[in-house]
Amino acid sequence: MIEAQNLTKRFGNQLVFQDLNFKINDGDFISLIGPNGSGKTTLVKILMGLEKKTSGKLLLNRKEKIGYVPQFRNIDLDYPLSIEQFIRLNLKFSFSPAKRRLENVQIENILEKTGLTQLKDRPLGLSSGGEKQKAYLAQALLNDPQVLILDESTASLDIKVKMQLMDLVQQLNQKYNLTVIFITHDYELTKKYTQRALLFKDKTIEQLSINDISENMFEREG
Repeated sequence: MIEAQNLTKRFGNQLVFQDLNFKINDGDFISLIGPNGSGKTTLVKILMGLEKKTSGKLLLNRKEKIGYVPQFRNIDLDYPLSIEQFIRLNLKFSFSPAKRRLENVQIENILEKTGLTQLKDRPLGLSSGGEKQKAYLAQALLNDPQVLILDESTASLDIKVKMQLMDLVQQLNQKYNLTVIFITHDYELTKKYTQRALLFKDKTIEQLSINDISENMFEREG
């Protein structure tokens, strides 16, 4: 699905990374690990078409949809939207009654997939951290992406909530063959959930099996 060949990125004279070579297959669940500032987020932006590569090749079918779940953000208690209304922000408003009916079915399906059906009317600002992250996840899944990127999405959550969120993502990965790219500083989650890792180190990348990953490769979250 995604293949990089000698992928290089510079900002002016600043080298972010050089000659990255890796492949991500359909249904993979991989982690991107390495120090802050090593290029993980820049690579994700290139994958999403938000940044341009400097040189090399990136083989990626742009018709493949990419869903993105950001790092946990605190939302004000008086935030005006419910969980369902927040998820709907990822839909373009349509005046067509037929299209609106289809969108309602989409919303119902994604609420069910993410375990939010019973919570859909809860104000997002009054929801727990895990419920808020599930709402971001539901929003990212709304357009049926083939690739899901979790950008430190478990940071600042307590361990029980982290595991619940990752259990859900793992179920989606296995049931729907969803490709998952997990940017993280969490050693335990990487070992438990991902199949392999891409380690950013010294301006390049190293592909690691799950057995090659050690705790000293990780910075602490949060």
